[in-house]
Amino acid sequence: MQLDFYKYQGTGNDFVVIDNRQDIFPKNNTKIISQLCDRRFGVGADGLILLETDDVSDFYMNYYNSDGSQSMCGNGGRCAVAFAKFLGIIEEQTTFKAIDGLHTATIKGDIVTLKMHDVEEVRQKDAYSFLDTGSPHHVQLVHELEKFNVTKEGAKLRYGLYGKAGSNINFVEQADANTFGVRTYERGVEDETLSCGTGVTAVAIAMHKTGKTESNEVHIKTPGGDLTISFDQQNGSYTDIYLQGPAQMVFNGKVSW
Repeated sequence: MQLDFYKYQGTGNDFVVIDNRQDIFPKNNTKIISQLCDRRFGVGADGLILLETDDVSDFYMNYYNSDGSQSMCGNGGRCAVAFAKFLGIIEEQTTFKAIDGLHTATIKGDIVTLKMHDVEEVRQKDAYSFLDTGSPHHVQLVHELEKFNVTKEGAKLRYGLYGKAGSNINFVEQADANTFGVRTYERGVEDETLSCGTGVTAVAIAMHKTGKTESNEVHIKTPGGDLTISFDQQNGSYTDIYLQGPAQMVFNGKVSW
């Protein structure tokens, strides 16, 4: 079988993207998904995005982590919007469906603004916060983030604290009143990624909830680039949450197996 693929990245979070509106990709074969995402024996990516048809929205973003597991992906969602515009499915506004339901988004140039789902609960512990922004996220402040061993410490928490189901682990250092540095260990990739969209969204909300910032617009610096998260807060819940940043095509080609 031979298919066209496209490589996209959103602040260094990279994806193999395939137009699967004809439903020809073997989605049940996780071995193929893992091979495509392998950085030595495949195209190389943090995950696979299949753009598919949907009865109630412009398209369905079918997202797979590099190990074949599924989740919501914020940066993947932004890249899917850019790909949909490239294909001519949308113009500057869209509603699409993902594993966690419907999302709206806008695109201007290479900047995609994606509406995330409301967050009803932020669990606060002494050393960290936990919340779900489409995927589960642990948020923990650390010192000297650049030197921090994210892979080692992230794996400890991912498996030790959260067991088989796991959680994404975000390590955070505050830069100023509404700016934070973030590095993320992603379950499903089982390594640090250069950026995580649902992760930085979780960080922005957790930092606001715990009083580290009073701003409703939070700027996040990841190893792969900068993202902005804005939101409203009503009666303890976070609503109108938007994730904004660049999404760009890197290259395209053909793959066969």
